[in-house]
Amino acid sequence: MTILAATEAAGHAAVEPGASFPIGPTVTPGGVNFSVYSQRATEMELLLFDDASDDVPARVIPLDRRTNRTGGYWHGFVAGLRTGQLYAYRAHGPWLPEEGIRFDDRQVLLDPYGRGVAVPAEYARAVVTGGPGAVARSMKSVVVDLSSYDWEGDRPLRRPLHDTVVYEAHVRGFTAHPSSGVADDRRGTYAGFIERIPYLVELGISAVELLPVFQFDPLAAPAGRTNYWGYQPVAYFAPHAPYSSRPDPCGAADEFRDLVKALHEAGLEVILDVIYNHTAETGLDGPTFSFRGLANEEYYLLDGHGGYADYSGTGNSLDANAAVVRRLIVDSLRYWVSEMHVDGFRFDLASVLSREEDGRPLARPPILWDIDSDPVLAGTKLIAEAWDAAGLYQVGSFVGDRWVEWNGRFRDDVRAFVRGDPSRVWSVSQRLIGSPDLYAHADREPQKTVNFVTCHDGFTLADLVSYDGKHNEANGEHNRDGNDQNLSWSCGVEGHTDDPAIVALRRRQARNLLALTMLAVGVPMLTMGDEVLRSQGGNNNAYCQDNELSWFDWTGVVAEADFLRFTRLLIAARRRAQTLLDLPIDVTLEQLLATARIEWHGVGLGRPDRSAPSRSLAATIRGRSVALHIIANAFWEPLDFALPPASDNGNGTTGWHRIVDTMLSSPDDIRFGEEAPRVETPDYRVGPRSVVVLAARPSRPQEVTS
Repeated sequence: MTILAATEAAGHAAVEPGASFPIGPTVTPGGVNFSVYSQRATEMELLLFDDASDDVPARVIPLDRRTNRTGGYWHGFVAGLRTGQLYAYRAHGPWLPEEGIRFDDRQVLLDPYGRGVAVPAEYARAVVTGGPGAVARSMKSVVVDLSSYDWEGDRPLRRPLHDTVVYEAHVRGFTAHPSSGVADDRRGTYAGFIERIPYLVELGISAVELLPVFQFDPLAAPAGRTNYWGYQPVAYFAPHAPYSSRPDPCGAADEFRDLVKALHEAGLEVILDVIYNHTAETGLDGPTFSFRGLANEEYYLLDGHGGYADYSGTGNSLDANAAVVRRLIVDSLRYWVSEMHVDGFRFDLASVLSREEDGRPLARPPILWDIDSDPVLAGTKLIAEAWDAAGLYQVGSFVGDRWVEWNGRFRDDVRAFVRGDPSRVWSVSQRLIGSPDLYAHADREPQKTVNFVTCHDGFTLADLVSYDGKHNEANGEHNRDGNDQNLSWSCGVEGHTDDPAIVALRRRQARNLLALTMLAVGVPMLTMGDEVLRSQGGNNNAYCQDNELSWFDWTGVVAEADFLRFTRLLIAARRRAQTLLDLPIDVTLEQLLATARIEWHGVGLGRPDRSAPSRSLAATIRGRSVALHIIANAFWEPLDFALPPASDNGNGTTGWHRIVDTMLSSPDDIRFGEEAPRVETPDYRVGPRSVVVLAARPSRPQEVTS
């Protein structure tokens, strides 16, 4: 017997008044209370379904505006319903597109606060859902009761930023490849991800930043392709159902929580990449899933003629500072922290959230301060992609006390320097010490910068050193999509080559980029697969490539074992400086770097060359009785760098020891502790396009303090 049939058999035929709060579905022992916002709707119907592919509701419940409406909220209590019930709304109201009002009673609407989404087997992204079979191809919301899940004492980890190394990963892409070793029915799922957590632990990262896991429209892509990245959300409270290995409609919520719990048990935080700047309803010719059909004029920024303002590059932009949207965003964030136990959020195109109704950026955007000051979110990591698609760039100036920023300037300056561009020495020196030129103002600390050279959007690390230009033909947009300014270099041959000299140069350049990222003050971020030089064949916008082009190829763990070793040891040094310096104290490299004295040099001591032709720099970083000497030579010839004294305060040291030299082959490219060879000469020859790190260990370790 179906859920609905059981309800009818119990004699529960009439809907009770219910309550406007909480918003969304609320499961009680006696049934479910529904509440949805639609200020201008004249009628509202609650549709109940037995199956996601049903074309006709099993039951249609009209909500009476006299007894089932309070203010702008339509609500009703349906006795006998329980978790797993499929439902949707049908809203009636005026069609006044020139005023931005777009009610259409042919549409089957998802609940904006729905905790689950059921996707029919023949789901179709239809613009108008009034034709035959359209309802059967539409997504439906799912009633999910969260109260029975056993967290077994789990809670967010709240790891400090100075001990954070972020790994940006894709839930499906991490284990979808046949080489993942995950069983076919779990590949590309939350459950499959759990099986490969030991790899992440061994890699040494501290936080996994998951690309979007909110339910999104998989067909928001060119014909014949799939939206792989997930930046087309349709529901802000529902985990993406196709990432679940369980067939039941509530399986996604439980399996996602299993993943969070397993990551926490392994000591890894969970950060979600979230999209509160736009939805999958796109522009005027886009589909209607939910928001457009309920309160279009309140959810979206409009252009004054009923069209959509577009600061996201996707056709629409949410009016994040409108009351109903502010409430939705904060409620959603609270939900993922309190009910799903996530540790933080990375906000896609976060600058859109600073725009007011007419599109101008606000000096104090209410939504950003709502998030910043919310008590439920206190202790939660907040990471902003501090720009948008319409030219607003707020890196270094994003509003709020607690926000950390993706540092796009770090990416660009480090890429350009390593490539060998002129006039980059001063800017790269700033990036290495926490970008004080960007963050040295009130309430900004070094950890305000997330340092990265690659992310999901753009070239992988391997492609950054293998291609001069993008190769996105597979996306079906005639290579017009994707960024044209990549600051990449092919090292002499575009794409694949067997030339051993070019292959060696590419690996060295990749090590240089990774080393500078891990050595810089701030929070380092690594992109999935960069540690094994995963390539996308030069595609720098693989958003619609749900295939082996984008997936993690696990054969690389063996094929690129040397590069993986280099990455693991760098991360280990980053998080535990005693590994790097053979210290008797437990301290992160970030803690040492953030409080150290820095002396800048060029090839000569105390003579940094920041002129346009210069392509090298050196820095001595001195803490209490410990020192690092970092040399970066982006010139295409070897250079001899004079070395400073290993100690400048009379304390004894064991002298300089070579920790990293990217010119050398594995295992000599990185060695720690007693394995690190002593440098006996007063200078050090640094190979062309190489990074060198020397360390001076104290001869009396008991004197070392943090």
